[in-house]
Amino acid sequence: MELKKLLEGLEGIKVKGNLDVDVTGIANDSRKVKKGSLFIAIKGFDVDGHKFIESAIKNGASTIMVQDEEALKNVKDENVTLIAVPNTRIALAVTAQNFFGNPAKKLKLIGITGTKGKTTTTFMIKEILERAGKKVGLIGTIAVYINGKKLEDASRTTPESIELQEIFAKMVEENVEYVIMEVSSQSLKLDRVYGLNFDIGIFTNFSEDHISPKEHPDMEDYFNSKLKLFEMCKMGYTNVDDLMGNKVEKLAKCPIKTYGIDNHATLIAKDITITNTYADFKVRFGDRNERVKVGIPGRFSVYNALVAISVALNLGIDKEIIKQALEEVRVPGRSELVKNKLGLNIMIDYAHSPESLENILSAVKEYTKGKVISVFGCGGDRDSGKRPIMGEISGRIANYTIITSDNPRTEDPQKIINQIENGIKKTKGKYECIENRREAIKKAMKMANKFDLIVLAGKGHEPYQEINGEKHPFDERVIVREIIAEMEK
Repeated sequence: MELKKLLEGLEGIKVKGNLDVDVTGIANDSRKVKKGSLFIAIKGFDVDGHKFIESAIKNGASTIMVQDEEALKNVKDENVTLIAVPNTRIALAVTAQNFFGNPAKKLKLIGITGTKGKTTTTFMIKEILERAGKKVGLIGTIAVYINGKKLEDASRTTPESIELQEIFAKMVEENVEYVIMEVSSQSLKLDRVYGLNFDIGIFTNFSEDHISPKEHPDMEDYFNSKLKLFEMCKMGYTNVDDLMGNKVEKLAKCPIKTYGIDNHATLIAKDITITNTYADFKVRFGDRNERVKVGIPGRFSVYNALVAISVALNLGIDKEIIKQALEEVRVPGRSELVKNKLGLNIMIDYAHSPESLENILSAVKEYTKGKVISVFGCGGDRDSGKRPIMGEISGRIANYTIITSDNPRTEDPQKIINQIENGIKKTKGKYECIENRREAIKKAMKMANKFDLIVLAGKGHEPYQEINGEKHPFDERVIVREIIAEMEK
């Protein structure tokens, strides 16, 4: 694509060199640069792309775009076009849209933000629309799906703008009509979704998470980042029972409808029944109240189902299709029961924040005949303040807790465990610490009987464990099967 066409929509551009060059691709990683590429230097939390300009030129970049003009002073190659812009993150999003032919304009986008519930809600809406015969794409924490087929596993909740636009282009090729996507606070803050127009925006809830030097400095920044979605959509839905969800209704720049259980809302769930395998409630379809059953347990599933119903009704989907889809939808790593030969009740759940851990443990505790055995850790290089809080929650609710490792990343796993232990010591809960996560799961399985429930919290759908920057294979479904094989010998 001709460079000047690639730059359409950008403001405050300074150019030195030829604008008539043909650009073969866009990259913000110098290692991905090919002959004729536009390299856009991004200043990240750990790495400053401006330091890799020479490397990008050696790899064949024909054009360099920067935010820091000083970085261009050492570029001597007169055949390379040099561009300075006020914000390279925005420039990355705009040029990517142009390069792939603005595919998002041919799609109906449904964006979901919030601390919890994004993944489950996307799967619920996907299931409903597919059963209604719609062609659907999904982008989220677990994977990218196009028309029911998994395209690729996700490396982050919301892809970088180049990857995102490429995915949109593939969806257009496959005649996708609706795209449901998780829109993380980071993607909004870092302009990965800049320039997109969402048909519908959804706010699920808000609680402490992602507070760290590499994410959000405080809760205000975290909330304001999420709020940006409602400057980009035609209409929105928010959880009126959530304190900050209530604020969205007042602060949003688009019309908002509400859903809830305890407060007056556009769509309300009543007469709720929850077991350890499903949730059941009444909701109003037109002029009638009807029962809806969701095959995912917990009060939080009622909230997720309510907004999925809201969106489906807005899109004119038949109520019987909605009800059938919600009863049968399953989400990898979200309240996922693992079938096994020993008949043990083992649930894998992505709960990795204080509120989500409390939600899942409280949900299963009420309906489990035996003990609730909680196995969890906390991720490294993330908000350390939540670690003792989660320890205290598990100690208070679970009958037995095994504190273990999650994704320690670059932190000492024992240090993380010690911080969790500081919280559980405040309770009378029984516990032990086993750093090796596989051994922790094995211990839980050996001590459980058929009336107990083991909750493996924190990793959910993830098929790896990240230690010192390296991802090691660690799929808890596989681990459970291996342990059972060992126990049968």
